[in-house]
Amino acid sequence: MLQIGGLVVLFACVFGGYMMTGGSLAVVFEALPHEMLTIFGAALAAMLIAGSVYNLKKIGGSLGKVISGPAWKPGDYRDLLCLLFLLTKTMKSKGLIALEAHIEKPEDSSIFKRYPRITKDHFALDFICDTLRMMTMSLEDPHQVEQAMDKQLEKHHHEALVGANALSSMADGLPALGIVAAVLGVIKTMGAISEPPEVLGGMIGSALVGTFLGVFLAYGVVGPMGVRLKAVVDEDALFYHVIRDILVAHLHGNAAQVSVEIGRGSVPSEYQPTFQELEASLGSIPPDGG
Repeated sequence: MLQIGGLVVLFACVFGGYMMTGGSLAVVFEALPHEMLTIFGAALAAMLIAGSVYNLKKIGGSLGKVISGPAWKPGDYRDLLCLLFLLTKTMKSKGLIALEAHIEKPEDSSIFKRYPRITKDHFALDFICDTLRMMTMSLEDPHQVEQAMDKQLEKHHHEALVGANALSSMADGLPALGIVAAVLGVIKTMGAISEPPEVLGGMIGSALVGTFLGVFLAYGVVGPMGVRLKAVVDEDALFYHVIRDILVAHLHGNAAQVSVEIGRGSVPSEYQPTFQELEASLGSIPPDGG
C-alpha cells in the first residue's frame, strides 16, 4: 500500500505543480498514446532482445513483490526456528536414521507437516533437506558445509534478482528512449516547417512530451520499482541465511537450543522474536513433535 500511495503522491505533485503554473494537460494527453507506444514499446523490445524465456518468466513472477513486499513474516521466522530446532534435536537425540525418515519424504514427515508455509517454498525445503542429507553422508566439516550452502544461496539470490536487474536496466534506458521519441517528433515538426507558429508550437510541445515521459518514468516509476524489488529479494534471502546459520552451528557441536538461538540472531530486527518469545514457541511444541 505504501508503494501505491507513493505513486499517487508522485503523479499529484508532478502534474499538480505543472497545472498550478498554468500548464495544460491537453498537450500531454494528446501525445501520451503514441509517445508511450514508442518509449515503452522500445523498452520492452530491448528487454526481449537482451533476455531469455526463463528470465522473462522470472521477471513476470517477481513484479508482484513490488506491492506485496517480502514473502516471510514474523510468524514464519518463528516457525523456521521451531522447525530447525526439532530437526537438529532429532539428529542429536535419535540419530541419523531417525532423521532420514523426515528428510527423504518431507511431505509425510510429522515435523515438516507442522509448518506448511515453509514446506511450500521449494527452495527452503530443498535447502534444508539437501544440507541434512549431506550430513547423513558423513560430510561433517562445518566449513565445507557452510561453503556448499553459500554457493546455493548465491545461485538462488542471483536468479531471484533477475526482475530487479531488468527494471534497473529499463530505467537506465528510458531517458534515452524518451530522447529518441522527441527526436522523431522534431523530425516530424521540421517536415511541417511551413505551418503557422501555433501549429509548430503544438508539434514541438508534443515532441517534448517524449523526453518528459522517458525521464519521468525512469526516475519516478521504473527505477524506484527496481530498487524496491531488490530490497524485497534481499530481505527474503535472509530467511535462508537463518537456515544456514543454524545448521552450521549444529555441526559445530552446539545443542539444538543453542543453535536456534544463534539463528535467532540472524533474523531481521523487524521480525526477530525475543528470547522469551522463542522460548514460548519452543515450549508450545507438542512432545511428539520429533
